[in-house]
Amino acid sequence: MKTCISVATLTVGSALLLSGCASPPSDAEINARATQVLKASFVARGQAGLDRLDQDETQKTCTTYAGKVPGKDVTDRIEKVNFESIKWPADGKYLGNWQNGEKIAQEGRGKQFSDDPAGPVGGNCYACHQLAPQEVSFGTIGPSLYQFAKLRGYGPDIQKYAYGKVWNADAYSACSNMPRFGHSGILSEAQVKDVTALLMDPNSPVNK
Repeated sequence: MKTCISVATLTVGSALLLSGCASPPSDAEINARATQVLKASFVARGQAGLDRLDQDETQKTCTTYAGKVPGKDVTDRIEKVNFESIKWPADGKYLGNWQNGEKIAQEGRGKQFSDDPAGPVGGNCYACHQLAPQEVSFGTIGPSLYQFAKLRGYGPDIQKYAYGKVWNADAYSACSNMPRFGHSGILSEAQVKDVTALLMDPNSPVNK
């Protein structure tokens, strides 16, 4: 005798009841229905459009492996695709103005529906990293960036790495918690250069 079963899935604060008489729904079916519920619960407001809910292939893959460690073939593929997507400066220069970079790193506004689209957009770097010893409050999700170039060197290879990492962190560490600042259009090329200068300039407080 066939028995009917019910599977309840709780996602983003919403309970999604799935019923079937043959077999439980697959992970793909659950994810698809959960995505529908998620999108239905959001309303576009100002510059915060619903397009933010659309994941690219990297995000979809990383979501699939949330809480798990992807295999090397998966991480290699993610890093390769994202490295190839980096827009390197046409003038070949990776460094901007570190003073501007410091302002960007300490600025947390921008891109939210309540922010002025014409106002400053920051990297909110201090929320995850220590940047200088005088900071009294900083996040620890990411490693300390204090003395970034002083420890690694000031040469062009490190400059290029720092620029690429800020532009698209997934190019160097698949499924990184770090936003893809340039790739996602959060920061402009000039802003990425300024943040890179903050990390690389010997006169920056990062390297004191």
